Amino acid sequence: MLTKSTLSAVSRELEIEYATDEIRFNTISPGVVNTPMHAHSDHAPQENLSPLNRIAEPSEIVDAVLFLNSASFITGENLRIDGGAHAGKW
Repeated sequence: MLTKSTLSAVSRELEIEYATDEIRFNTISPGVVNTPMHAHSDHAPQENLSPLNRIAEPSEIVDAVLFLNSASFITGENLRIDGGAHAGKW
């Protein structure tokens, strides 16, 4: 959590610093992603953290990167890709 919040703050500061040079800075904060890093036996508890009741697929992270790359007027933002886990689950 500490590294993700710091990364977002750094992105905003860099955006302000380099905006006049038309250099954009955005960050992505993924939740749990279905990669070999997370054993399949760990998926059920991880899925319960998200209101969507699943974990992200790698393609969903790629989609977000491609979106930010094409969105030329977005800068200094942090895009959370965690199925709503950052908001909590009732």
